[in-house]
Amino acid sequence: MNEPKGRKMPQVKKGTATQPNIVFILWDNLGWGEVGCYGGGVLRGAPTPRIDALAAQGLRLLNFNVEAQCTPSRSAILTGRHPIRSGTQSVPITGGPEGLTRWELTIAQALADSGYATGMWGKWHLGSDPEQRSPVDFGFDEAVWCPRTADEVLWTMQSYFPEGTVTSAPYAGKMQIPMELSPIYSKKKGAEAEVIATYDAEFRAVFDRKITEWAMDFMSRASQAGKPFYMYLPYTQVHIPPIPDPEYAGKTKRGNWADLLTQMDAFTGMLLDKLDELGLAEDTIVVWTSDNGADPNYRMPAIDPDPLGGQWKGFSGPWRGGYFTSLEGSNRAPCIIRWPGMLPAGKVSNEMVHEVDTFTTLLFAAGAKVPADRQIDGMDMRDFLLGDAKESGRDAVLCFQGSRLQAVKWRQWKAHLFQQDDALSTWSPYNLPLLYNLEWDPREEHQVDFPHAWVLHPMAAAGAAFMKSLAMEPPIKPGTPDPYLPPKPGEMRVEQHIQLGVMTQFVTTLVKTHMEAPPPATGFEGGTG
Repeated sequence: MNEPKGRKMPQVKKGTATQPNIVFILWDNLGWGEVGCYGGGVLRGAPTPRIDALAAQGLRLLNFNVEAQCTPSRSAILTGRHPIRSGTQSVPITGGPEGLTRWELTIAQALADSGYATGMWGKWHLGSDPEQRSPVDFGFDEAVWCPRTADEVLWTMQSYFPEGTVTSAPYAGKMQIPMELSPIYSKKKGAEAEVIATYDAEFRAVFDRKITEWAMDFMSRASQAGKPFYMYLPYTQVHIPPIPDPEYAGKTKRGNWADLLTQMDAFTGMLLDKLDELGLAEDTIVVWTSDNGADPNYRMPAIDPDPLGGQWKGFSGPWRGGYFTSLEGSNRAPCIIRWPGMLPAGKVSNEMVHEVDTFTTLLFAAGAKVPADRQIDGMDMRDFLLGDAKESGRDAVLCFQGSRLQAVKWRQWKAHLFQQDDALSTWSPYNLPLLYNLEWDPREEHQVDFPHAWVLHPMAAAGAAFMKSLAMEPPIKPGTPDPYLPPKPGEMRVEQHIQLGVMTQFVTTLVKTHMEAPPPATGFEGGTG
């Protein structure tokens, strides 16, 4: 793992007072340009003074790269691995044992092994089974969560939702297909999961407040116990339906979106005030970010407050596009990091960072071990993300959309291998990569291909190295049940798996028929030209 030059972090050991607390705040579908310090705030209807102050106290990243969808982004944060490795590269729609296999090792487990108290409250989206693939099964001491997404809240608001079971004759015969409303689960280590609520419109409105209150209580308990803590707070706003908390609904007189900005700002402030109250602010790393780009959907609100929350087209600042694409409006998210006394206040950077880098960086900062028995994509950026170094050390980012390597970024350049303009549009491979300079053309509207084709060489090197790693450690297929173990030599074969524009990548996958180990294989099959 490459380490950038700059001031070195202090050596941290397990069980010492130097282990920092970690508060990781993750918003849902929050666009790059929504809050004040990223050009939004009052432009979107309401100021965000607490969030803006947090940015002024630490580092504000302008080029923080995330995955394009909810599930893969959460997987990347928790495992430090591009989600195509773990079978979590797309949001699961229905059926099968979706989510992370139990073989994956999360940052929560690694920190727990290093003496941390760990807690998670909010949106999980990495497995629906509350007894096998819950947050507690992946290293959290306690958790309250919705297993999937807030879309399902809308089911509770439909008179025609067939709660119970349905059939799909003749193709599925007499099979009884369960149609269930989403539960809210609560679980602690060593106990069984308990359903504490149905994820309906009423709970939707108060969920983020409860997340904040549960987190504040956990901070107090961990502090009293003298343990460092890691809190993962995947908030549920501003995903549709964006229904504000009753205290904030109608408060701004500018619609639900402005109400939600005010609410998010207040809840952020409550967490920061609690750290101050406990005397922990100086000893706590706070990360504040979003899982992916803005939601591009819109429905004109007719009343205020709107009980459905409305669908407010998200704002990506100068970038084009929204989530579920590989445009910058999908893959760039706001990110603020604060660690008083270590990270200089007021630092702003356009250096390239990917969310997997937070995994490696935070584990090293905590004195914990980064797994050595699997491919980890995150870089150790302690000197940049948590110190005064000016360079991150990252040159390239691979932009996946499901199983497609859809774009590659290298420094200020970006090459698209597929055309896809919005989340619901179809996609098609380009015959040749389309190249853009993001400094000259932030909206990716004017290609600069032939005079600058030299840029494709470092891009191709990054892609080829990643594909080779997939040949050496086969990606886990979505829907893989537990128990999963990685293949041993002699248990692999070559098959087509990943699309790179007009090319199809060969990678290896698990099979148990070889008597002798085949050589690792990787290659390309051209669809045109």
